[in-house]
Amino acid sequence: MTTSQVQKIETEFPIKADAKEFYDVFCNKTHQVAKAWPDIVKSVVIHEGEWGTERSIISWNYVYDGKACVAKEIIEDIDKEDNKMSFRVLEGDLLNHYKSFKFLLHVVPKKEGGSMVHWTIEYEKINDNTSDPHTLLQLVVDMSKQIEAHLLKK
Repeated sequence: MTTSQVQKIETEFPIKADAKEFYDVFCNKTHQVAKAWPDIVKSVVIHEGEWGTERSIISWNYVYDGKACVAKEIIEDIDKEDNKMSFRVLEGDLLNHYKSFKFLLHVVPKKEGGSMVHWTIEYEKINDNTSDPHTLLQLVVDMSKQIEAHLLKK
């Protein structure tokens, strides 16, 4: 018998990009992620609402573990003052393995320049055989580094 509970994994790392600019890509210009990393993120499309608003629904077409995947998400919380937001997965490949899946982003400016990026993934496994999403967390880190490089080119 499976005991169902929400678990979380998280990571934090420095980037050279400005906190507001980095956060702005995820909050208000999410579609630009596909431009920053076209080999992995094929598209980010808005279905309901507007970019940068809570309750908006977006979908990601991306490559994960060599497979084409889709995730339809709702933007649940946005805190533009503190550079925080969360995306909850509504539909898609991740829900074949998890009952629930949520990404949380927090970007903090560093006094000496640059930023600290903190990603948290909250998830509930379908069963005990489901692995923790460490490779997906690494994908999010890699995506963040691609966005950083994209911002630094400007």
